[in-house]
Amino acid sequence: MVEFLALLRDAADRIVTASILPLSSYILFSGLDDLFIDAVWAVQWIKARRLGRGRVAIPSDADLSVIREKRIAIFIPLWRESAVIGEMLAHTIAAIRYRNYVVFAGAYPNDEATLKVVRECERRYPNVHLAICPHAGPTSKADCLNWIYQRMLQHETNTGVRFDLVVTHDAEDLIHPDSLQWINYYAERYDFIQIPVLPLQTSWSEWTHGVYCDEFAEFQSRDLPVRQALGGFIPSAGVGTAYSRRALEALAAEANCIFEPSCLTEDYENGLRLHALGLAQVFVPPVRRGADRSMVATREYFPRRFPAAIRQRTRWVTGIALQTWERHGWKGGFRQAYWFWRDRKGLLGNPLSLYANLLLIYAAVSGFWGRASFSEPARGLLASTFLLCFVRIFLRSAYVAYAYNWRTALMSSGRTIFANAINCLATCRALWHYSQTRLRGAPLVWLKTEHAYPSPSTLAGYRKRIGDILVIAGVVTERELDDALRTRPSGMRIGEHLLASGLITESQLYMALSLQHDLPLADSEIQAASPAMLRALPASVVRKWHVLPFRIAEGKLHLVTPEPPSEQLDPAIRQYTAMEPRYHLVTATLFRQLQAGVLDETVSQAEGFYSDQRSVS
Repeated sequence: MVEFLALLRDAADRIVTASILPLSSYILFSGLDDLFIDAVWAVQWIKARRLGRGRVAIPSDADLSVIREKRIAIFIPLWRESAVIGEMLAHTIAAIRYRNYVVFAGAYPNDEATLKVVRECERRYPNVHLAICPHAGPTSKADCLNWIYQRMLQHETNTGVRFDLVVTHDAEDLIHPDSLQWINYYAERYDFIQIPVLPLQTSWSEWTHGVYCDEFAEFQSRDLPVRQALGGFIPSAGVGTAYSRRALEALAAEANCIFEPSCLTEDYENGLRLHALGLAQVFVPPVRRGADRSMVATREYFPRRFPAAIRQRTRWVTGIALQTWERHGWKGGFRQAYWFWRDRKGLLGNPLSLYANLLLIYAAVSGFWGRASFSEPARGLLASTFLLCFVRIFLRSAYVAYAYNWRTALMSSGRTIFANAINCLATCRALWHYSQTRLRGAPLVWLKTEHAYPSPSTLAGYRKRIGDILVIAGVVTERELDDALRTRPSGMRIGEHLLASGLITESQLYMALSLQHDLPLADSEIQAASPAMLRALPASVVRKWHVLPFRIAEGKLHLVTPEPPSEQLDPAIRQYTAMEPRYHLVTATLFRQLQAGVLDETVSQAEGFYSDQRSVS
C-alpha cells in the first residue's frame, strides 16, 4: 500500500512538473495583458485628476435640467417573470424622475402567468403596454426584443408620436431614478449609451453573488473605461443600454432586425455592430455623486445559487466567446482583434485558472516544493507569476472597494478560487452545449435564470414624487406643477396644495398615491363588504391605525387604509389574525364615512384626519 501511494505521488509530481512551466507562462502572459489595462487606467485617472475631468463629461444637475426630455421607450423582454415583473413595473413607475417615457413589456402567448401580471399593470398604468410575441416561447431574448420593437412601431402609428430613444432592461432591474435623465443628456452626442450595471450587495456569506460583485466592479470601473479610451467597441450590458433612433434604423437597415434573433448575447452583438457602423458610443463611468455618494447605475440581484450562476454564465460564454467568434472571426484589424482576445481568452483561461489553483493546493499540501528542482530562469518565471497574481488580487480588491466598500473588498480575495471554479464549469458547459447544438444542427435557445427583486427596504429611497406621477398621468401640466411648487404654503404637502387649489380631485390624488406605493385602490370593492367584515377588528385598532378589514380571499386578510401602511402596522395587525395582511388604498372621504358607520362616530370626530396623513407627500 505504501509503495502504491508512493507511485501515485511520483506520478502526480511528474504531472505538476510538466504542467507548471507552460501554465506559468500562460498566466504570466495573461497577467501582463491585465497589467497593461491597469496601467492605461492609471494614466487616464491621473489625467482626469490633473485636468479636473475625465474623457467622459459627468453632468451636473444644471446640465441635466436644461436638456429637453426626449421621448423614451423602455423595452423589457419576459419569459416566466410573473414573480417579479409586477413589482418591477410598479417600482419603476414610482421611482424614475423622468416624465416622457413609455414601457413596452414583451411576453409569449404560452406564458399565461406573466401575461396576466403585465395585463394588470397595463390596466393600472397608462404608460405600460404589453407586446405579445406571435409564437410560443422561449426563443431568444433578441427575438422577444424585436417583437417589442414592432409593438412600439404600431404604437407610434396609432398615436402619432415618435420615440427618440429605446432603453433595454430586464424584469429584475432596479433602475436608478436619474438614469433616464443621464441617458437623455448623453443622447445629445451619442447614439449608444451604456449606464453602469452593478449587483446589489448581499451578505458576505453569499459567495456566488459575491463573485458577481467582484467581477462587475472590476469590469465596470477598469475594463470598460479603458476600452473606451483606447477606441474599442463598447459591448452592451443588455440592461441600462440606450439606442438613439438613428442607431435603431442603422441596425434595421444592416440586418433587417434590431436585435439578432440567433444570438444569445444580442447586447454584445449590437455594441459590435454599431461600432462597425461608425456610430458614437459611450460608457458612462461609475462615479459617486450627491450627499449620499451613490452611483447612477442599474442594480439587480444576479444568481445567488451555484447552479443558476453556471447556467447564466454558460449563456454569456456561448454568446460572447463562441457565437461571436463563429460570426465575426478576428476581423477588424489589430485593435479589434485585441478586444476579441480580451473577451475570448476565458475559453482557455477559465479552465487553466482552476487547474492552476488545484496544482498550487496539491503542491502546498504534499510538500512538492521541497522535492522539486527548477533552473534559475524557471524560478524567475514562477516568481513573476506569483507576483502578478498577488498584484491582480490586490487591484481587484481596490476596484471592489471603490464600487462597494473595503469589507466587501476584503472578501474578494477569498472568493478567487470559488470564482475560478464557477467560470471553469460554465466554460466547459458552454463548449459542450455549443458543440452539441452544432453537431445536431439545433438552434441555441434562451438559457433562462430565475430572478428576484429587491426588498421594500431596499426600494424605499427610490420612490417618485407625487407631482411627477400626476404630470406623467396627464392630470396636471408641468407648468401647473411648477406654479404649485412655487406658491405652496410652508409646511403644506404638494398633494394637499394641488387638491386645495382645485387642480386635482381626491380620486386623482389617490390614484397617484396608489402608483407611488404600489397599492391597489379599493373604492368599488369596499361597497360590497359586509358590515360584519368591516367590524372584524377591535374599534381601538381601527381608530389608532386607520384600517378596516373588508375581505378574506386565498387565506389573506384584505384591509383598506387612507394612507400607505407604516412598518409598524403589519406587526400590530398580526396580533389579531394569523392571516397575511394585504392593504388597499381608499380615499380619506370614503374612509371617514366607513369609519363613522362602523364605529358609530360623528363626522366631527374624524375632522382633521385628512391633514394628519403621511401619505400626501
